[in-house]
Amino acid sequence: MDEREKLRKFRELDDAFAEALKGLEGSGEPDDAPDAPPEISAEEREREEARKAQEARDAEFREQLHSLMKEYAQTPVDVYQMVRVIEERRRQA
Repeated sequence: MDEREKLRKFRELDDAFAEALKGLEGSGEPDDAPDAPPEISAEEREREEARKAQEARDAEFREQLHSLMKEYAQTPVDVYQMVRVIEERRRQA
C-alpha cells in the first residue's frame, strides 16, 4: 500500500472515530441517552464486590501457580498429582 492510500485510510478512520465520539456525546436529549441501569440494593452491590474480589484473588493465585510451575518445570499433571497426594495425607492424619 502506498503512502497516499495509507493516509486516505487513516483520514477515513479518524473521521469515523470523530463521528462516533460526537454520537457518544449526544445532543443532551434524554432520548439519545441509553436507559439508566436499574438501581441495585446494597446487598447486591456487596455480593458483586465480593465476587469481583474473589475473581481477583483467583487470578492472582493462577498467576503465582503458573509462575511456580514454570520456575520448577512442573506440568499441570505433576501439580495435580502432588495436590492429590497432599490431600490424601491430610485425610490420613
